[in-house]
Amino acid sequence: MIATNDSREKPETRGSSHWRLLPITVVASGLVVFFAFGLDQYLGFEVLRDHRQTLLAWRSEHQALSVACYVLIYASVVAFSIPGAVWMTIAGGFLFGTWAATGYVVVGATAGATALFLATRLGLGEAFRARAGPTVRKMEEGFRENALSYLLVLRLIPLFPFWLVNLVPAFLSVRVWTFVLGTFLGIIPGSFVYVMVGNGLAMIIDAGKQPDLGVIFEPEVLIPICGLVLLSLIPIAYKRLRRTRD
Repeated sequence: MIATNDSREKPETRGSSHWRLLPITVVASGLVVFFAFGLDQYLGFEVLRDHRQTLLAWRSEHQALSVACYVLIYASVVAFSIPGAVWMTIAGGFLFGTWAATGYVVVGATAGATALFLATRLGLGEAFRARAGPTVRKMEEGFRENALSYLLVLRLIPLFPFWLVNLVPAFLSVRVWTFVLGTFLGIIPGSFVYVMVGNGLAMIIDAGKQPDLGVIFEPEVLIPICGLVLLSLIPIAYKRLRRTRD
């Protein structure tokens, strides 16, 4: 009878694992479809330059719908790890202005990042942890203990790919709300910088130039961001100092 019960549980377990892989399979399939149909050509400076009047007119005629579409498209770009989120951010500043667009970008990016985080954790997180060695487990414990601080640092520093920071916490058992909060707060400064670029895009186009995507590495931008990074590390330093004293 025990053997019979085991035989019944195995197919269920296999079926459950297949369902767990469904979200991440959808993400991978969506990315393939995106490039297969050449949709990447719509995420770039040329589209904004050549269709700016059409985009502005449509936004004026359908204000609420344009905001909803923008946030949904932005979330989809992030969820499917599609290259070009920076141009979506610039487009937001161009269409909606600095302050409103920053809010739309942060909401859309956080929603898309959370969707990818959940899909990865559901489909691959358990298998990763089952095969993880002691070094990885130790790193997981350290990351999880200071997850919010580490997430803020990873989001603030413009050296780490956005999609990679969406995946790593999923493998390290970071709590969902910690991920959401760290993402939401951590992407505000960088988003604000590129939204400001988009807000001045009309003048850039009229001057026959292209926006400078490296503006975030300018000292007047990077130094304040580094200051925020140091602030994010204070809780970690404080915990270690207390342990040393104890």
